[in-house]
Amino acid sequence: MAGTSAKSVAVVSIVVVVAIAGGLFGMVGGHSPGDGGRLVAHDGLRRTGVEVSTGGCGSGWERPRAGMQVFELRNTGSAATEVYLKDVVTGAVHGEVEGLAPGASRELRADLGNGTYAFTCIPDDATAARGPARKVTGAEGPGGPAAVPVSVHDLIPPTLAYQKWVRGRMGELVTRTDALADAVERGDLRRARTAWLTAHLVYERMGVAYGTFGDADAAINGTTAGLANGVHDRGFTGFHRVEYGLWHGESAADLRGPAGRLARDVRALRREWADARMDPLDVGLRAHEILENTVQFELTSRTDYGSGSNLATARANLDGTRAVLDRLRPLLRHRVPELPETERALDRAGKQVGEYRSGGRWVPLDRLSRAQRERLNGTFGDLVEGLADVAAVLDVRRTVS
Repeated sequence: MAGTSAKSVAVVSIVVVVAIAGGLFGMVGGHSPGDGGRLVAHDGLRRTGVEVSTGGCGSGWERPRAGMQVFELRNTGSAATEVYLKDVVTGAVHGEVEGLAPGASRELRADLGNGTYAFTCIPDDATAARGPARKVTGAEGPGGPAAVPVSVHDLIPPTLAYQKWVRGRMGELVTRTDALADAVERGDLRRARTAWLTAHLVYERMGVAYGTFGDADAAINGTTAGLANGVHDRGFTGFHRVEYGLWHGESAADLRGPAGRLARDVRALRREWADARMDPLDVGLRAHEILENTVQFELTSRTDYGSGSNLATARANLDGTRAVLDRLRPLLRHRVPELPETERALDRAGKQVGEYRSGGRWVPLDRLSRAQRERLNGTFGDLVEGLADVAAVLDVRRTVS
């Protein structure tokens, strides 16, 4: 896994779409806030204009109704605002919009069952406000999807459990990188190539911890991205530097320095990890990012420096994702109904990648057919989409004090 990606803003199957220029208020005869949502657009859904501001949060929603509907949110305040539609009793979020700029409009879709709901408006650097509670009756189903927000306190136990799991892998990582350095030192480059892959996969399974590794991650698993002299740059170090040399004919003498430095950097990481503290806010996000980066870097061969082991890395990334989901399951069980399907998708992806391993060797990506690569990309793409729900549900939200 190389680097981290931008935070996903998908929210538990709730679609938030920027309103078409000019807004949808004027469609099909138009309507104004407070008309009870009589407007029915081309998609057959009723729309209700709702004001977003500290002084008028939720204004315009006067005639609540059950079922799937669209709220046309318009920020009439002077600051960018987060907006949540919540169940007043359970606190479950049925829809949200982040960063709604002053004067801007966006749609919020929600399927409301029987219950009492209210909008919450949280402007940047201003006092938050909750709109009037509205009681919905006559629903034919439970509504949703919706999820009760998590707090930082909720995320601390799984974060500590994951830190402990990583600590348990550090000894193996040191042992494997020492074996790699020893093989290079002895001039046994055939054994070194086998040792390299074994050690690298141990590291790749720790993907959620990379943000806490800081600069150590760049030293241990960095690529040539941003380096002026590419593979010949002095700043190119770690697993991929050794990989390049092992698969491009460098001598053992040339590789002793890079392999020795890698072993020392890994030992330093183990020492530093004893005092490291992962940010609980990162755990859910990075469960999604591991495989997002797999799609971006491994399944495109961007991190292949000669070993052709991208599919082995993809398999290790699946293991790493499973490791964090196992520790997050108590929080996700009742918040993400699709979690069992996501876990089954992990199994399917692992089985599919495993088809390209034979006799202990992994097939390089460039030897797969176009159809095989498209199938892999589709499987991992669907999995990343499912894991986006995990990241969204575990995003700690601001509250009204």
